[in-house]
Amino acid sequence: MQTQKLDVHEQPSDNALADTAISRLRQLSMKLAMAEIDIEVFDTMQPLEHEWRALERDNLQSLHQSYDWCAAWVSAFQRPLAILKGIHAGQTAFILPVEIVKSRGLAIAKFIAADHSNINTGLFSEGFAESGGTIDTGKFAGQLQQALKGRADLLLLQNIPLEWRGRESPLKGLPMVQNQNHAYQLAFLPAFEDTLKQLNAKNRRKKFRVQSKRLEAAGGFEYVVPETSEEQHGLLDIFFRLKSARFASLGLPDVFADRETQAFLHGLLDKLDDSKQYFGLQMHVLRLKGAHEGKIAAISGISRKGDHIICQFGAIDEELVADTSPGEFLYWQTISGLHGKGVALFDFGLGDQTYKRSWAPIETAHYDVVLPVSPFGVIAGAAHRIVTRGKAHIKARPKLYKFAQGIRARIG
Repeated sequence: MQTQKLDVHEQPSDNALADTAISRLRQLSMKLAMAEIDIEVFDTMQPLEHEWRALERDNLQSLHQSYDWCAAWVSAFQRPLAILKGIHAGQTAFILPVEIVKSRGLAIAKFIAADHSNINTGLFSEGFAESGGTIDTGKFAGQLQQALKGRADLLLLQNIPLEWRGRESPLKGLPMVQNQNHAYQLAFLPAFEDTLKQLNAKNRRKKFRVQSKRLEAAGGFEYVVPETSEEQHGLLDIFFRLKSARFASLGLPDVFADRETQAFLHGLLDKLDDSKQYFGLQMHVLRLKGAHEGKIAAISGISRKGDHIICQFGAIDEELVADTSPGEFLYWQTISGLHGKGVALFDFGLGDQTYKRSWAPIETAHYDVVLPVSPFGVIAGAAHRIVTRGKAHIKARPKLYKFAQGIRARIG
């Protein structure tokens, strides 16, 4: 299936010329004001909560920089923070939620929860966000380096799309390298049938019918999104068990095994608002009936911010109804069930996998900001660029990638 790059633009209004002129004036104002921007560094989140939540209301700011998402991670991991707040004319221009990660003697400033984030944007005011690539990035880079001096050797902000749903990243222009992983999305159209037309709808409906018949023959099924906190937490523990078994079978390390990561994800389950337009994590399952009554065949965890859904993870019980492809069947149930609920984009997240390409006609490249702060950071930044480009080279060649995966499995 042909993939397309994400390029979602609004149609121009009747006042397009006036809007363009205002936008250009705002951009020019921001560019001229760069010398007047002050950057403060905070080692706790709480003093920024009011401004933070105001910025995150923008639909195009990533869920992964939301206050509740970051708070859940900070509570679990307790790493030192160096949150960057930009101020212009007495107003907050941006917040970059950064923590300090120690690695091999280096202090690396990374987005909070970077290891479990599928897309990062930072948090920017409307004026700064619209300034896009017109800001003086050289001056901006110098200010970031100065703010982190003595706190970090390297600023490494990963998985940033240069353009996200029609808006350029204000971080565009800083020293970058393209990340080895792309992300995959499915745009929602008004009706589920319309959405399917973006894919190979005929084959997908045929596959769904075959899966349904096999599941019915095995005793039946139900698609469940439990409403109680207790059930949600119980399902997350089932996911940990299933994923651990899967990693073990592949000879790979279990990235969900550590106590802190599990505490973080459990913390996200209770982060939600009354409007149901935001939830940190929500478990969806395919539960069997008949001979396998009550057993979970497939499970996934999704997050929501505004009209953007992100699938964070998924797993199947490989000992149950494997011939039905229960994981893909669960995606059908989830995606069809979300139609009519204000969702515009379903995001399968990072990583090139066959099932993602079969569902997601939109492919988004991500980039890493690599900005040295100290002499040691210069070396670390160069190493990151080399390793990232090497991984991208391997992943772009399926035979080489398969060979590399085999080596990784053998050495554990």
